[in-house]
Amino acid sequence: MTVVAFLGPVGTFTEAAVFAFAKDKLFTAVELLPVANPAAAAQAVRAGAADYAVLAIENSIDGAVTQSFDALAEGGVQIRAEVDLPIAFSVMVTPGHTGKILKFSSHPVGYQQIKGWVAQHYPEAEFVPASSNAAAAEMVAKGLVDAAAAPHRAAEIWGLETIAEGVADRKDSRTRFVAISKPAISPRTGADRTSVVFTLPNAPGTLVRALNEFASRGVDLSRIESRPTRKEFGQYSFSVDLIGHLEDAPVAAALAALQAQAETITYLGSWPRVTAETTI
Repeated sequence: MTVVAFLGPVGTFTEAAVFAFAKDKLFTAVELLPVANPAAAAQAVRAGAADYAVLAIENSIDGAVTQSFDALAEGGVQIRAEVDLPIAFSVMVTPGHTGKILKFSSHPVGYQQIKGWVAQHYPEAEFVPASSNAAAAEMVAKGLVDAAAAPHRAAEIWGLETIAEGVADRKDSRTRFVAISKPAISPRTGADRTSVVFTLPNAPGTLVRALNEFASRGVDLSRIESRPTRKEFGQYSFSVDLIGHLEDAPVAAALAALQAQAETITYLGSWPRVTAETTI
């Protein structure tokens, strides 16, 4: 039995990603471990309470999921695989609800993907953030809010009535999820992605020189983000995804050169990148 931690409760899009990874045979015979946030999911792996954790890391509309990147930057885990899922919401209420929608809930990242729809249909509604979209559905069931946007499965779990389906401001919205485990390098496939987090001396030109280590070797960066180190005001770490595997000679050489310049560097894994869209 493979224990997989994910942002709970059951009925989240992250749970759907767990099932997608299982469908792809990354793991089988799954025991679900719902947790409160991405940091708790990563910590469950570090502590040995879970074999894997699944995290949402990037949405095509709202960008990076910063909580997940912060959890990965703590180290002790590595990314083993990714999956790319379409995201569309169901809007749900308690059965027979006929009153006004004055309090509307979802996860803040999810809300960014539907706020235009909410403004059009429920202009009086106050947004109440939830720890996950499924938790927003639970809030409806408990009478804490009037409506929620969540995966359709959440309505089934909490006995709610769905009043709108396929809700999204952009119909092509997608989210990339990753599966993480304790450090282990996934085999090279020739269509891979590698991720590292690093900090640099606070001096002019250090970031340019660091990035040039990739450019000069023809290594393509597919993402770069800066995040506060949370150690001292004004200090930042840089998180980058690059196309290629650690065992590719140009990637290995670029990372070795980067390590010589960086104050710290955390390797987050090399894994097969998504080359075709997954559906749920």
